[in-house]
Amino acid sequence: MKKSQFSPAQIAGILKDFDNGKSAEEITRDHGVSKASLYKWRQRYGGMEATELKRIKELEEENARLKKMYANLAMELDTAKYVIEKKL
Repeated sequence: MKKSQFSPAQIAGILKDFDNGKSAEEITRDHGVSKASLYKWRQRYGGMEATELKRIKELEEENARLKKMYANLAMELDTAKYVIEKKL
């Protein structure tokens, strides 16, 4: 997963600007973020504070790490089963 160049505090600030009535065009121009990213953040993180955003990002990173770990273990188990069946 690509690392965002914006911190959770920056994302929360940008979303707060948007909620306070600043247009999407102004925000994209001022902060250098695409409209798609802005709307995606709003969909995903709308109404959250910076601390909540940080915690969610940490959980997403941990989840990705655990999924990789599970995939590796499942592959090792399949390999071990294959080797055992070959020997019998």
